[in-house]
Amino acid sequence: MRKFLYIIVGGILLVAAVLFTMRLYSEELTQLALVPSTAFVEQEQLADSAYADPAMWFSRPGMGAPNDPARWQPAYREVEGAETPEAQATPDIAAPPKFAVFFVHPTSFFDSQRWNAPLDDGESQEFARLFVRGLGSAFNQASEIWAPRYRQATFGAFLSGSEEAQQASDAAYADVALAFDYFLAAVDADTPIVLAGHSQGALHVLRLLREKVAGTELQGRIAMAYPIGWPISIEHDLPGLPLPACEAADQSACIVSWASFADNGDPALMLTKYRQSNGFDGEMRGDSPILCVNPLTGTAGGSAPMEANLGTLVPNEDLTSGELVRGAVPARCNGQGLLLIGDSPEMGAHVLPQDNYHVYDIPLFWANLQADVVRRVSAWQTNH
Repeated sequence: MRKFLYIIVGGILLVAAVLFTMRLYSEELTQLALVPSTAFVEQEQLADSAYADPAMWFSRPGMGAPNDPARWQPAYREVEGAETPEAQATPDIAAPPKFAVFFVHPTSFFDSQRWNAPLDDGESQEFARLFVRGLGSAFNQASEIWAPRYRQATFGAFLSGSEEAQQASDAAYADVALAFDYFLAAVDADTPIVLAGHSQGALHVLRLLREKVAGTELQGRIAMAYPIGWPISIEHDLPGLPLPACEAADQSACIVSWASFADNGDPALMLTKYRQSNGFDGEMRGDSPILCVNPLTGTAGGSAPMEANLGTLVPNEDLTSGELVRGAVPARCNGQGLLLIGDSPEMGAHVLPQDNYHVYDIPLFWANLQADVVRRVSAWQTNH
């Protein structure tokens, strides 16, 4: 019995030691597990006509709603005790104007043996399609939605400051830029454009703004930009972008972005990476405030109660579907520029450690974003 107790106590101490070590060295352990230790392999350049192939797109005109993940429209969860069908109806959205969306999906490749995802990697491609369905569908009021496949950088590339990590990001961007060129050639010249992306997709959208839009005739056609889930320094990044931050709910030709954490979340890991990185001006971002446009108000900074939330997309277990729930989550931009969303809402198994709701940046405010883009593009058309 004494030996048995010693074993139990020893096991408890071992588990405690492991947990303590993970807490102290979580960043190092995460990098060890996810950052590739292999050499970067140069990606073969895609043919100039590669994106003429419909198979190179998750979403594009002509696919048809059943086959196009970005055209999905989730239903509202039934309201228990609702007296009339109107109480469960979809909120009214102004008649959408004509506009085209170029949406870049977030990271769905987690392999630590390769720096970039092959286009024939079944698992990452299926996850990317789910992301287009759950995130890109918030833009489904557009007359055209284009969401390219691309050889994304693996997740671990964003945990490393190595030359290989930058090469992986550059290679992914090269595909996105080629897809964007095809998109521009295919869309009517008088159609306003919305650029949108999440996480890695947002990073590539920001680079498109700097390298393909700034100072060109195209700049006048960009009705909105939504690089969501990537921290943008107000001091070191915004001045290098061709569009300002959105200050008002009816403002167009501006930038909307936010990064979501629960009120008791710990953003230390994200903020450490942010502080140690260079902004678009070449200076360290340091403690400069992050752009936070509140998705419930459409204004920079501020707060809004959960009653202002038109619908949070709560996914099912495997992320293949979900329901919209009214009034589920509030939103408040704090002094650092993080978006705080209350007491750890239940969104499923993919909430990141330290109550980081990065994966759900868009689903948390899905219906508000759907209304936001229509309102802002309508304002753009009025101004033009």
